[in-house]
Amino acid sequence: MINNKGIVIFDGYCNLCSWSVRFIIKHDKKDYFRFASLQSDIAKEILNTFDLSSGFDKSVIFIEENNIYFKSDAALRIAKKLNSYLKYSYYFIYIPKFIRDFIYDVIVKNRYKWFGKKDVCFIPYDDISYKFL
Repeated sequence: MINNKGIVIFDGYCNLCSWSVRFIIKHDKKDYFRFASLQSDIAKEILNTFDLSSGFDKSVIFIEENNIYFKSDAALRIAKKLNSYLKYSYYFIYIPKFIRDFIYDVIVKNRYKWFGKKDVCFIPYDDISYKFL
């Protein structure tokens, strides 16, 4: 694992996910986050270290200090670290998890229909490629 960095594992084919990664990078003034596409070998290796092999293609995954978070927990913990008004969305953590995850699941179920899907996995630009594992 990368010391002192949060790792975001995302669906590299999803337009919403790719947009979210670019948004996180733009608002990551402390250079805290590193990224891996769910489809990459490095993401598979990371998930194997947590004894997770598959079934997570419908969730953003956030790893911080050897803890792993999924769905709304991951999204809210990521938002908390941003230099943006969205950091205040972390307070949604007080809404019961089953409600937050229900809303998350509705978005995930419709993400390709609402936001589209790429034919190839998200490829970072050279100036931000160091942020990708």
